[in-house]
Amino acid sequence: MSAATATARTVPPAPVPGRVLVRALGVQKIYGQGPLATTALAEVAVEVRAGELTLLMGPSGSGKTTLISILAGLMRPSAGSVELCGACITDLDEARVAAVRRRHLGFVFQTYNLFPALTALDNVATVLRMKGLSAARAAAQARATLGHVGLGDRLHHRPGELSGGQKQRVALARALAGDPALVIGDEVTAALDGATGMRVIAILREHVRPDTGVLLVTHDHRLEVFADRILAMEDGRIVAERRIAQEKT
Repeated sequence: MSAATATARTVPPAPVPGRVLVRALGVQKIYGQGPLATTALAEVAVEVRAGELTLLMGPSGSGKTTLISILAGLMRPSAGSVELCGACITDLDEARVAAVRRRHLGFVFQTYNLFPALTALDNVATVLRMKGLSAARAAAQARATLGHVGLGDRLHHRPGELSGGQKQRVALARALAGDPALVIGDEVTAALDGATGMRVIAILREHVRPDTGVLLVTHDHRLEVFADRILAMEDGRIVAERRIAQEKT
């Protein structure tokens, strides 16, 4: 058999997932006490790795937003542990959790969560200043990132002067600024028209590299074609996992 034939018949190995960016073990979240207690998360174990775009899907009230808030260090679990980019954030005080988050994480909120008195440029630059950049470097990077998301002509507009899609792209630029290891987004296409939503997810797909990853909560099944992995949640538990690459082979 010739070398060319041997090469043609060689089946490439399945891609090996990258390093763990965030890992949750035995995570519970209980609201209230006694007979009024409500379990939002029950013994959740999950990993998100570099090199993957992971979708977290499920019905409303299944615990998706609670889970990503805990993974991002925005909320404390009632039990269990979370490791974010090598740091066990459930063992850290709030100031240290915030420092880990600033260094490693970008978060896109469903409601944008922009500073209403600041321009688009300053909304992004302020986050970069918090990461330790000088004012000049922060402004330059903010300008470049806003240009990348198609808002180069809206740098000096405040949130009240922007459409919903434009505000979402400012929030996306802010999350991507500084090139974080992990970007987490909550229903990032929910309020967008089809074309804008596809543009936003395409930009997030570009962020997935061997050392970076993306985790998105969504109800939008159109996003599945961009995903490497889909996790399904019901009643506070992850009940299923699909790897898209395996379905395409």
